[in-house]
Amino acid sequence: MISKSTIDQVYETARLEEVIGDFVQLKKSGTNFKGLSPFTDERSPSFMVSPVKQIWKDFSSGKGGNVVAFLMEHEHFTYPEAIKYLAKKYNIEIEETERTDEQKEQANEKESMYLVSEYAQKYFSEVLWERELGKAIGLSYFKERGFTDETIKKFSLGYCLDQWDSFTNTALDKGYKLEYLEKTGLTIVKKQEGQEARKFDRFKGRVMFPIQSMSGRVLGFGGRILTNDKKAAKYLNSPESDIYHKSKVLYGIYHAKQAIAKEDNCYLVEGYTDVIQFHQRGIHNVVASSGTALTPDQIRLVNRLTKNITVLFDGDAAGLRASLRGIDLILEQGMNVRVCTFPEGEDPDSFSKNNSLEEVHQYLESNSKDFIQFKASLLIKETANDPIKKAETVRDIVNSISKIPDRIKKEIYIQECAQLMNISESVLFNTLAQIGKKEIADEVKKQKEEQKPFQVVKNKVVQEKLDVQYVLEKKIIELLLLYGDTTQQFDDLLLKEDDKGDLILEKETVEARVFEKIYLDLQDDEIELTNANFRDIYYKLIEDLNEKEHFEANKFIGGLDQDLVSEISSILMEEEKYILHDWERKEIYPKEKSVSIGQLVSETILTLRCYLIKKRIGELQEKTQDPSLDNSEILQEIMNYLNLNSLLGKKLARVLS
Repeated sequence: MISKSTIDQVYETARLEEVIGDFVQLKKSGTNFKGLSPFTDERSPSFMVSPVKQIWKDFSSGKGGNVVAFLMEHEHFTYPEAIKYLAKKYNIEIEETERTDEQKEQANEKESMYLVSEYAQKYFSEVLWERELGKAIGLSYFKERGFTDETIKKFSLGYCLDQWDSFTNTALDKGYKLEYLEKTGLTIVKKQEGQEARKFDRFKGRVMFPIQSMSGRVLGFGGRILTNDKKAAKYLNSPESDIYHKSKVLYGIYHAKQAIAKEDNCYLVEGYTDVIQFHQRGIHNVVASSGTALTPDQIRLVNRLTKNITVLFDGDAAGLRASLRGIDLILEQGMNVRVCTFPEGEDPDSFSKNNSLEEVHQYLESNSKDFIQFKASLLIKETANDPIKKAETVRDIVNSISKIPDRIKKEIYIQECAQLMNISESVLFNTLAQIGKKEIADEVKKQKEEQKPFQVVKNKVVQEKLDVQYVLEKKIIELLLLYGDTTQQFDDLLLKEDDKGDLILEKETVEARVFEKIYLDLQDDEIELTNANFRDIYYKLIEDLNEKEHFEANKFIGGLDQDLVSEISSILMEEEKYILHDWERKEIYPKEKSVSIGQLVSETILTLRCYLIKKRIGELQEKTQDPSLDNSEILQEIMNYLNLNSLLGKKLARVLS
């Protein structure tokens, strides 16, 4: 277990905007920051970060919380893992009590797989640097590729001995379970009936490239064989597992994320060594698709950090042709795409190795083409003087343009394509319209095919019922969080009888702290919050505000369970919607809450009272449905509640006015 003093120090030291900035490209927006949601596929920013409140809110997915909640949501960390990550980032020493065997046993499966993967990375690195065979074979290979000691250590490169079960046996001796060695794909287990299962190292005799998540966790491995065995694959990746999904990972993203955000551009290459050689040369904003076809998930990973991507390819014609499919996917995500090809016989690895940083930068700058220019120049070579092939090429390019969500960009690209291909813009716009119509028709056809025979489809407008009590209870929590320790003036209502014996409400102005006013009013009316989360937060808030001279929301949030933190972030960041929608620019000015806090508190409590009275009247009216019973007492009670509700209603109208 991590000590409370360490957890407190982590919360006090960690800056939310710095931590999230490692994963999401943030832009200043008033006192806050905003960016694209890392949880949904969106094109307009709805992700807000408040440095003052130290909380974040993603309005597109509804998620929110503090710095730990973000790491738990984004990186799928457990709570202890998130604390350890932050402690490491801010150089905080962790005080931790030794876990019992039972606690170790209870560690979840994913965590066990991460631990096995992290151990494997350390083992392969140790073999590379400390074993004679590792130095003679693995280290020599990396040195021949031109990698320095610093680079090899930075990327945690390693070597797996060319022995059947050397790694597996060592891991088992260290206490790691065969179950997780097999699930991560590090060990291949072959079971034969009546015999003991045989165990093999998947990566035996290969140099190792650990594949890390954006936060630096080891997800899997890529291994390159060093022999000329034609039966074995040159490169071998970890199989799919609960922690490694090849289509959702980009090699080098951990080392590149900050440079990508800073440079506002990402270079996309094909292989591990391309990434490493670029890094060594001094270009850090580079990632690799690890030899797989580019996927939407991989593109979204880059889209969180920048809108600009430059695809780097060697001169291989087959590779260039295949790259076109990936470009269309990038365009669909609304990103800006450029393509750069290297001279024949060169690739990003060799080119960066054989040229200076200045020469590489200059080449990339002068040879990076807009995707239209690239696609046109590539396809024109194939069409020669064949008009049919040229027509197909034009349609192919227009088809790519149709993937772009932005209409202005579409028009600009159509104009550019018209000039390049020497064809009228009107023809291209007509072709674009035809493609759009076909896509709509295909979608309609698909929906009809999915529809069951004789099924009657009705467009039902589902009107969501407003939960008034939920809204009011949420408002009470908001008032306590924002203004709980402030002193305000309130108009108290005293229920009295006049000379005629009728009930009246007499106003009395009192001065009190907001939390005291809310607590006493709810106590007097015997009102308890019905929402379980709000109820927990309410009692914790009252206790904290009552005991501490100065209430600090950040510290209060840090001591709550993560589900409560998420609830609080939703409440506190509600007002940030005004900033997102930029209402002031549209001459819409939301009312400032701080102008009349006392009035807002009184209004909220009065509204809750009126709502509960109406609810009680409804319950009593149901009891009067049976005519065989004497309902005189119930009817009198209903009349009393109706009179009270009328008085409160009049008072509420005056508060609102």
